[in-house]
Formats: sequence, C-alpha cells, structure tokens
Amino acid sequence: MENPYGFSAVWDAGFVSRGTLIILSIMSMGSWYIIITKLIDQAKVFKQSKEATAKFWKASSIAAGSAALKEGSPFRFIAETGTKATVHHDGALLEQIDLSTWVTMSIQRAVDKVQSRLQDGLSFLATVGSTSPFIGLFGTVWGIYNALIAIGMSGNASIDKVAGPVGEALIMTAFGLFVAVPAVLGYNWLVRRNKSAMEDVRSFSADVHSVLISGAMSTSEAGRAAGAKKIG
Repeated sequence: MENPYGFSAVWDAGFVSRGTLIILSIMSMGSWYIIITKLIDQAKVFKQSKEATAKFWKASSIAAGSAALKEGSPFRFIAETGTKATVHHDGALLEQIDLSTWVTMSIQRAVDKVQSRLQDGLSFLATVGSTSPFIGLFGTVWGIYNALIAIGMSGNASIDKVAGPVGEALIMTAFGLFVAVPAVLGYNWLVRRNKSAMEDVRSFSADVHSVLISGAMSTSEAGRAAGAKKIG
C-alpha cells in the first residue's frame, strides 16, 4: 500500500516545509564533506609525523631536515619558522627581545597556525549538531499547525485525518536528528584525533626549539667572544 504521507508530501506542503528540507539537506552535505576532508587532513598529519621521525632527526642540520620533508608539511613549516627566527633577529625593536624568547614565540605562533588549520570546519559541525534538531522541530510544529487548521476547517477529526498529517510533520524531526547525530559523532571523533595530532606537533616543536636554542646560543656566544678579542 503506497504511503501518501512521505517526503514527497512534505515537499509539496508549502515553501516553509520545502525550505526546511533544503536547509537540513545543505547542513547534512556540509557535515559529511567536512568530516571526510578533515579525516583526510588528519591522516596526512599522522603520516607526516612518521616521516618527520624517520627523516628529519637523521639529517645533519635543521635546514637539511626541513628540506627532507614534503612541501606543505606542518613539521617542515615549524622547523623553517624556527630557523628563520634565529636568523632574522635584528632591528632596534626585536633586539630588545631575548633570542630564546623570540624563537619560542615564533615556534608557538607556527604551532597555533597548525592547530587553527586542523580546527577549521569543526565549528560548523558543532553548529549543525546543536541546531538541526531544532530546525527539524520547527518543521514539525509548522506541519502540525497546518494539519490542525485543515482538520478544524473540515470539521472532520477522524483518525485518518489526524494521524496522516501529524505523521507527515514528524518526518521533519526525524530528518533533523538524522542530520544532527553524524555531525555530533563526527565532531567528537575529529576533536579526539586533533588532540593526538597536536601532541605529535607540539613534541616536534619542543625538540626543534631545544636544538635551535642550543645552536643559536652557542653561535651568538662564539660571535661575542670573537668580537671581544678583536676589541682587545
């Protein structure tokens, strides 16, 4: 027996019901797009972390290790940022900042940029997960309102006149939950994976920072000693 109160009936119920379905559909497609793309990005970060462990620390210098990593790798970005910070520490204003502090600030900014990139799109998932049930509920309330008006105008309150339109309106609530559940689960999963990825990034940045500071300090001390000898 064909159901006359399916999605086609909801679609034909008016511009409000149709607009609600369109909004929920867009939110659902956007959620799945973000989940898939962020999983791919996170998989790349985990792979690049293994690559950094295998190649970077076996290089003869920070610059050589950075060159061994792929373009676009967050680990290469952090290493190159730290290297540039040790070299470009000149100017009247920057010289007032201790070299160690300057390198620390530069690497921390690079880490923050990597974290910000990993978190792109997660706010959309959180928004979808929190609002789509209410959008579906709005569609349900609107559908029940129209159904009750139609029943009141017809004066016929039999079960077939009540159950059909109400069941049709409840499709909106079900669709809203269908959109919200994957968004919430995907958000929580991606956040946990981001934490694991950022642990690798922070560990790498801390090691790079230690190497850079030790090398930069020894170089600056040697330079000052050489300068003192020339003056003497």
